[in-house]
Amino acid sequence: MAPMRLDVITAEREVLSDEVDLVVAPGSEGELGILPSHSPLMCTLKEGELTIRKGGEDTYLAVTGGFLEVMDNVVTVLADACERSEEINEERAQEAFRRAQQRIDSGTSDIDLEQAMASMRRAQLRIRVARRRRGREGAPPPIAQR
Repeated sequence: MAPMRLDVITAEREVLSDEVDLVVAPGSEGELGILPSHSPLMCTLKEGELTIRKGGEDTYLAVTGGFLEVMDNVVTVLADACERSEEINEERAQEAFRRAQQRIDSGTSDIDLEQAMASMRRAQLRIRVARRRRGREGAPPPIAQR
């Protein structure tokens, strides 16, 4: 099967532009698997992993939402933010997770709970994607970790 074109773009940069065999994306209504010659499609993306397969090798990206379009054997991802697994510093992501958890655990009324939970989810995503790069599945830290 002939590959399809994938372009992953944020407001700041082009993250990836390549010929690929498979894209698995975190659609807002569920995970999407896209193969070459897929029907035209437009959907929103939620925060999650974007998995790309080329020649039997998988690449992982962390996306924090955006849009995905499939048209004429070209998949275009317009991401709010996106990082390749090799760009993620796992130690910094773990520290961000701990800080978000401390804000939530503090119970003070001046914290924005929704914002703290979003920070925690982003940190968990970044940790999971960074661990995939190293070949370890490794579950992200549980939310109730103390």
